[in-house]
Amino acid sequence: MTRPKIFGIAGWKNSGKTGLAVRLVTELVARGYRVSTIKHAHHDFDIDKIGADSYRHRQAGAHEVTIVSGTRYAIMHELRGAAEPSFEEILARLAPCDLVLIEGYKREPIPKIEARRLEAANRTPLAPEDPHIAAIAADHPVTDTALPVFDLDDTKTIADFVVSVTGLEMKED
Repeated sequence: MTRPKIFGIAGWKNSGKTGLAVRLVTELVARGYRVSTIKHAHHDFDIDKIGADSYRHRQAGAHEVTIVSGTRYAIMHELRGAAEPSFEEILARLAPCDLVLIEGYKREPIPKIEARRLEAANRTPLAPEDPHIAAIAADHPVTDTALPVFDLDDTKTIADFVVSVTGLEMKED
């Protein structure tokens, strides 16, 4: 199996990463690409509700809990004290696709766009310190860079950039 194309969205909390990721997935899927996503969380999270059967299975000590229905399935893997899996280990678990869009993992050496918003919790630019940032998407003017700068809401242009940078094959309209 060939490794899928990978492109990341990096930025501080409240910088617009999730909104941009959602818009890019919508746009790229509409263009005919099969897109998967990986979101890195810096905190504990749950995808099942307290009291649900899957929650009870995890609480009982199950290593992995898989929930399956006619429309989707999810596999929850409890680390139970083990180290967080590497980026490559997570990537290897995904089904084949055209593109994996990464939200977070700002330190991974992958091509990425930096999201910036005036309302971000931290406005320290990432680009000067990260040679893997290929462009900036912002809700305000950015003049202190030689990188391409896009309006954070210009999804079509940013999607064109992602297709170009990753070398995705153009889909027929």
